[in-house]
Amino acid sequence: IGSVGVVSGRGTCLDNEPLKRDFLYPTVAPGQVYDADEQCRFQYGASSRQCKYGEVCRELWCLSKSNRCVTNSIPAAEGTLCQTGSIEKGWCYQGECVLFGKWPQSVDGGWGPWSSWGECSRTCGGGVSSSMRHCDSPACPSGSRDFREKQCADFDSMPFRGKYYNWKPYTGGGVKPCALNCLAEGYNFYTERSPAVIDGTRCQADSLDICINGECKHVGCDNILSSDAKEDRCRVCGGDGSTCEATEGLFNDSLSPQWANTVLWVQIQLVTLFYLYPPVALKSEGDDYYINGAWTIDWPRKFDIAGTAFHYKRPLDEPESIEALGATTENLVVMVLLQEQNTGIRYKFNVPIQRTGSGDNEVGFSWHHLAWSDCSATCAGGSQKQGVVCKRLDDNSVVQNSYCEPESKPPGNQRSCNTELCPPEWFIGDWSDCGKTCDGGIRTRTVLCIRKMGPAEEETLEDSHCLTHRPIEREECNNQSCPPQWVTLDWSECTPKCGPGFKHRIVLCKSSNLTKTFPPAHCPAHNKPPIRTRCSLGRCPPPRWILGEWGQCSAQCGLGQQMRTVQCLSYTGQPSGDCPEALRPPNMQQCESKCGATPIANGDECKDVNKVAYCPLVLKFKFCGRAYFRQMCCKTCQER
Repeated sequence: IGSVGVVSGRGTCLDNEPLKRDFLYPTVAPGQVYDADEQCRFQYGASSRQCKYGEVCRELWCLSKSNRCVTNSIPAAEGTLCQTGSIEKGWCYQGECVLFGKWPQSVDGGWGPWSSWGECSRTCGGGVSSSMRHCDSPACPSGSRDFREKQCADFDSMPFRGKYYNWKPYTGGGVKPCALNCLAEGYNFYTERSPAVIDGTRCQADSLDICINGECKHVGCDNILSSDAKEDRCRVCGGDGSTCEATEGLFNDSLSPQWANTVLWVQIQLVTLFYLYPPVALKSEGDDYYINGAWTIDWPRKFDIAGTAFHYKRPLDEPESIEALGATTENLVVMVLLQEQNTGIRYKFNVPIQRTGSGDNEVGFSWHHLAWSDCSATCAGGSQKQGVVCKRLDDNSVVQNSYCEPESKPPGNQRSCNTELCPPEWFIGDWSDCGKTCDGGIRTRTVLCIRKMGPAEEETLEDSHCLTHRPIEREECNNQSCPPQWVTLDWSECTPKCGPGFKHRIVLCKSSNLTKTFPPAHCPAHNKPPIRTRCSLGRCPPPRWILGEWGQCSAQCGLGQQMRTVQCLSYTGQPSGDCPEALRPPNMQQCESKCGATPIANGDECKDVNKVAYCPLVLKFKFCGRAYFRQMCCKTCQER
């Protein structure tokens, strides 16, 4: 960059130091700014809201557009309100519900102690001596859980195909280094729980390379992204391989066939390669076997032993081997099982020596092509690469590229390989989301018979071309029973019929299939629907005066009085005192009965006047007490 900038003038911007700014960082947790309902709306739209009030700190469940309760397996944001059996009011912190306001304080890192001064780089004429310190105070606690291991363990509380498992990282062959593949502990299957691990996760356990956006990015031994800094055989970053020397040999002494003859005893201070062609076992000086031994054979894998990682390999067509980077922290004993004549055990390890390092001018360095890499594909056209490294001439150990002349570096080679067509095989797509979160749903996936024609070309064939059994593309999922849930019956009518009142309903705790009713304690009390709500059917009419019928006249002849009832009643018929007195109707009035009418003694002469048609009305309205009507309707009045 510097040379280009000098020539073109475009590098002058590097001389302009940026202004220093004080950045204002948020002072509250995101879950306080956006509550669980708002987080659901971000994911599923404006009509979504939180729908499951359990462990929101592990998974946030929201209503989808189809009104189903779904989750993206994403926990609620830090600071989101939560509740557990023991915590009435809490908030989410690092995937757990803790007491509201609890926020463990971070600890600033500090520099560790300086190392002792190294030797001078020259014996005369002025040289350089260096000391080193690390930012490791405090260091990570011993026994801290691996970051990838923690990501797998986060799925322990989530059902997988209707069951719960304890998940451990799986980094075996055939998986992407930056996908989160987890092995079900105690079972013989693994699955991809996430297409990408969290940024900053190591690609492999024994590599500094890290995953960013699902892709593995190279990190040099100087912990700088994309740096070409390498450790030499002595595990010195950027070293020239001169601070250690190799000890190697072939152990082929004649031994009688028996198990566990000690063939090598060594306290390895610094190890880069440690090959053993067995059958072998690795143990401590005591009776602790680390690899094989005790009449058992371990599966090939990584073993954390004596402060370093040992890789035990057992290929099909090659002798098995044990390899470690070192350094070790204890004495190790290598043992062998002899079942026939000893054919030889090859070993190699590196031991530190006191040497001036890069001041050794007699050692030369040159570029070398590495062996061809494995073909990137088994068929339909792959590629092989042949990288270029810088090596010491005296022992052929790999050193950092800066020790070789950059101008003379040859280009890396690449060639095609395995160009024949692939045999037909099944393409299996990812499973869809389960149709239900419990009580048994269905999930589907795409299954096609394909043949790969080239690195980026394939064709779809009839299923009959694939010889193996066709994988299923539909299966049941989430078969575990749903927990009991609240079920509400219809609301009653509003009581009373006007004015403010209440309506009621029955709330039952029932099984998810609605066939069983449980005691209310079996359902969560915090989200029980209300059983009563306020209502109103409008304003009630005011109280009014209600009038009774007039009674008979108090006098049978002449003037008298007649009475009626006058009451103030509410709309429900209850007595009230709220009627206006000024509008109260009278409850008494004057009446008159005519006198002088002679009773008719002879019944034969008592008859209604023929032309009078209202006699029934005279009887009905009680007018027979009046002489005129009694005379005109004599017969009718006698019938009363």
